[in-house]
Amino acid sequence: MAETHVLFVEDDDVIREATQLALERDGFTVTAMPDGLSGLDAFRADRPDIALLDVMLPGMDGVSLCRRIRDESTVPVIMLSARADSIDVVLGLEAGADDYVTKPFDGSVLVARIRAVLRRFGHAGGLAAGEAGRTDGAGGGVLVFGDLEVDTDGMEVLRDGAPVSLTPTEMRLLLEFSSAPGTVLSRDKLLERVWDYGWGGDTRVVDVHVQRLRTKIGQDRIETVRGFGYKLKG
Repeated sequence: MAETHVLFVEDDDVIREATQLALERDGFTVTAMPDGLSGLDAFRADRPDIALLDVMLPGMDGVSLCRRIRDESTVPVIMLSARADSIDVVLGLEAGADDYVTKPFDGSVLVARIRAVLRRFGHAGGLAAGEAGRTDGAGGGVLVFGDLEVDTDGMEVLRDGAPVSLTPTEMRLLLEFSSAPGTVLSRDKLLERVWDYGWGGDTRVVDVHVQRLRTKIGQDRIETVRGFGYKLKG
């Protein structure tokens, strides 16, 4: 992780300095900023590998900053919130964040979440194609579901022949669904496979990402099976 560059935007001086020191001790390079506007400038100047954004920021709040980053990049984003409030969580995820951590947090937990996100984003490039070959049982290739085409080797998605822009997290989620069309996948299973959670996680992360994916590939393509999870219609 010595070459991993983290952008950390937090307005509380104590939290910002303590967290920066903790991350640097774990081998990360950290750029720490106190507000949303300076955070956006730092993102554009440095192009970090991952962004940690507090929800409540002066100048530009963390949700707005996440949207601006997502407009320009698919870099992974983790939101930090002092409250486990549903509104904070959902707004951050809907803005394009890949995960969130509730404050106060243990430094080791934050590092574990960062590394989990980075692992799956690494897989979303070259390694993801190999994973697709493992899961679809046919060595990858193009999978067709009505007007939807999923190229598991090229990591491309077409809908009615037009390219669909997905974040790496959304792509991994779609790969899980397309590897087993018609099979119900529980939220816990998706957390384990897509978010790399070896422990229990907040299933709202799954729900919001499924909804984001539906808006891009078709609202009716992924079906909710009440009480069990989701499945991709074959």
